[in-house]
Amino acid sequence: MPVPTNHSKPVRTSAKESAYSQLEQWIIDGTLQPGEKLTDIELAQALNLSRTPIREALQLLEMVGFVKMYPGKATTVTEVFKEDINHLLPPLAVLQALAGELAVPNITEEQISRLEETNQRFAKAIEAKDSFNALKIDEEFHRIIIEAAQNPYITIMLSRLQSHVRRQFFHHSLELSEASRNEHDQIIQAFKDKDAEHLSSLTKNNWIRSIEEMNAK
Repeated sequence: MPVPTNHSKPVRTSAKESAYSQLEQWIIDGTLQPGEKLTDIELAQALNLSRTPIREALQLLEMVGFVKMYPGKATTVTEVFKEDINHLLPPLAVLQALAGELAVPNITEEQISRLEETNQRFAKAIEAKDSFNALKIDEEFHRIIIEAAQNPYITIMLSRLQSHVRRQFFHHSLELSEASRNEHDQIIQAFKDKDAEHLSSLTKNNWIRSIEEMNAK
C-alpha cells in the first residue's frame, strides 16, 4: 500500500521528557504546592513510569529552580514569591527585544499574519477579562517572534524564564492590560516597516511596563 509522506509526524518524547513536562506543569499550576515534599516512588506510580526518569526529571527541575533536592533527605517544591517578578521580567525583556531585532530580516508574511490573528484573540481575552487565556495567547504571540529569530539559544533561555512567569500568574493572579494589545499592534507595524531598532525598543518596553503595572497593584 502507498504510504503518505506529507502527514504530520508524531512527536516522540522520552520517559524523562514526559516526566519533566508533567511535573513542571503541576508545579506551575499549583497541583504540586510550594514547599511540598516529593518522592520519586509516588511520582513514578502517578505517572506510570520507573523511578529513574523521575529522578532525572527532578534533577532538571532543580536546575531551572522549580525544586530543591537535599541528598539523602528530601526533595521539595521551591517557594514562589511575587517580588521575584522584578528579577524575571528584566532579562526576559532584553532577550525578547533581541529576538525581535533578529527576527526582522527573517520574518515571513505568514508569520506577520499569525501575529495579527493572535493579537486579535488576545484583545478578545483582555476584553472578556479572561486573564488565563490572555497570558497564554500573549506567550503565543511572542513565541512567533522567537521562532522568526531562528536562534536556538534564545529559545531555550526564554522558555525557562517564561515558565517561571506562568507560575507567577497561577500563584499571584497576574494580569495583562489593554496597553499590551496596543503595544502588540505597534510591534507588528515595526515588523512591516522593517524597523529593527524601534521594534527592539517596543518589545523591551512591553515587558518592563508589565513590572510597573504589577508593582502598582
